[in-house]
Amino acid sequence: MKKKKRFLLKYIIIILLIILLSKYIYVQQMNYFYKTDYSDFVEKYAKIYNVDEELIYAIIKNESNFNPMAVSNVGAKGLMQIMDTTAEDVVKELELETYDLFSPEDNIKIGTKYFSDLVKKYDKTTLALAAYNAGFGTVDTWISDGIIKPDGTDFENIPYKETNMYVRKILKDYNIYINRLS
Repeated sequence: MKKKKRFLLKYIIIILLIILLSKYIYVQQMNYFYKTDYSDFVEKYAKIYNVDEELIYAIIKNESNFNPMAVSNVGAKGLMQIMDTTAEDVVKELELETYDLFSPEDNIKIGTKYFSDLVKKYDKTTLALAAYNAGFGTVDTWISDGIIKPDGTDFENIPYKETNMYVRKILKDYNIYINRLS
């Protein structure tokens, strides 16, 4: 009888250790794949520009995977992959004298402000994300041509495969960040 109890106790301890180890590995993987680098800047500018910080993390993850020196094949730069012309427009609005798109703070400030402007323009996160990726002129054309609805409820009809997948991936990662950070 004692041997049975010892065996059962050992078995329970092993199961608990496996569960704890699994939880630890899961948390480590989430920390690795869903980073929150530059949190001071993300939290600061998300609050200033009234955008969910989890959404900014999801954008950064997909745009540059938190590489502040990233440059796309079309010339978008930094964490949030901002084009020079977009940066110039936002910087004028913010009345900044100098900026550096490879500076994490400048990039997050400019990118979050730009995304906030897109959310205000479209009043829908899905359309703002599509515009962030494909350009607001393109999204305006899709809406005026009836390809997508102005309320963004049919974002699955976005005709650019890259933009369609981009919106879906950001929304998926956004939900993961919400669950991770709440």
